[in-house]
Formats: sequence, C-alpha cells, structure tokens
Amino acid sequence: MSSKLISPALRAALNVNSSKLNAETTKLAAAYLSSAPAGGKHELPGLKYDYGALEPVISAETMTIHHTKHHQTYVTNLNASLEKLDAAVSSGDVSSILSLSGALKFNGGGHINHTLFWENLTSKGSSEFPSSGALKEAVEARFGSVDEMKKDLGAKSIGVQGSGWGWLGYNAASGLIETATCPNQDPLQPTTGLIPLLGIDVWEHAYYVDYRNVRPSYVNAIWDVIDWKVVEERLVKAKSG
Repeated sequence: MSSKLISPALRAALNVNSSKLNAETTKLAAAYLSSAPAGGKHELPGLKYDYGALEPVISAETMTIHHTKHHQTYVTNLNASLEKLDAAVSSGDVSSILSLSGALKFNGGGHINHTLFWENLTSKGSSEFPSSGALKEAVEARFGSVDEMKKDLGAKSIGVQGSGWGWLGYNAASGLIETATCPNQDPLQPTTGLIPLLGIDVWEHAYYVDYRNVRPSYVNAIWDVIDWKVVEERLVKAKSG
C-alpha cells in the first residue's frame, strides 16, 4: 500500500490539495486514511480460539468460511478502497473521494463489526454472566435482569430486516446501556453514537450452514458462547471515557 497513508505524508497530501477540497471532504478523507494502521494496511485479525471451539452453537465450517472468506473480503476491499482514496486525495479529485464513501463505510464497517464479534465469542460454558460488578449493575439498571436484556436484544436482532447486526451499547450521555440494530455493515458508534459492548451478526452467512434460514434458533443459541468478560471490560472502558 502507498506510503502516503502514513500520517506525515497524509497530512502533506491534504495540505497540498486543500484549495481543491472543501472542509467536509477533507475531514472525511483524513478520517478514513488516518484509520489505516502504521504499516498502511489493515489485516485479518487472528482468533483467540480454534474454529471448532464454538461448536455446537457455531460449527467449525461456519467459522472457517465466516472468518477466512467473508471477513477477509471486507479487509481486502477496505485496503483497495483506501488505495483509491489515497490517489484521489493526492490529485484533489473530489468526485472520486465522494464516490468511495459507500465502499469505505461498508467494508470498513464490516472489518470493525467482525473484529468486535470474534472478540465477543468464547467456547461454550467458559464464561458466565457475572454475579456482581459493573455489567450486572448496568443491565439491571436498564432492563431489570439479564434475561430481560437477552429478550430485548434477541427480539431486535431476530427482527432485523434483511442483513445487519443487533447491538448492546453504552450511551455516554445517559450513562445507560441500550439495545439497537444497524443495517448491513453500518458500524454502531458512527451510526447511533452508542459505544459497542456486544454485537450479534445476523447476516445469513453467520448462521445458514448450522441453522438454515431459522434465525431465531441461532440468536437464542449464541448466548451460550458470549464472552461476558469482554463485554464487561468494554463497558468499564466506555464508562471511564
């Protein structure tokens, strides 16, 4: 990937062409380009468990396809879109910059969402909902009980029309946790302002091999492989600002 994606060169490129780019376009381009890692290229993250570790809730076949094919495609397309954006910024091509926004949002969101999703999962029975602490207090303050939270988030996730995600997020303004859904690969925080704590992927590729088109069975089963320690760590971090 072009070395211009590294921060100093990015700043120089934007400054050189500032007369051609309006403030909003410059801000958009800088935000996307500055999101690239130091090496300039996003990579598929490794997993903390084997592909078969989530069985029987999620099969090794589903995990392998989902991680190495679907997530890898988002990463590949994100890097390709950033290359094109880098070239468009360097030439001050506003039209090309704006035309790339959809691909960057979709593939960038896919990469962000799936990275969070893998971190949310663990082998069955290895993580129980905490009996005390920040997460239990937050869930009870907002929903009354963990069962009511699961019922709320589960229903919303099952009810997503087409493809998308169900989320548990932290609302920094109210200090409460909330459930929400986002279509396609729209990332939670840029879309709703909520800081993601737990995501449920309800694209069919996440469950079709194991559950065919019966999304409720998949959503009801996924609670058995949620890593609640990670969810609580995210909540504590979000609350600390």
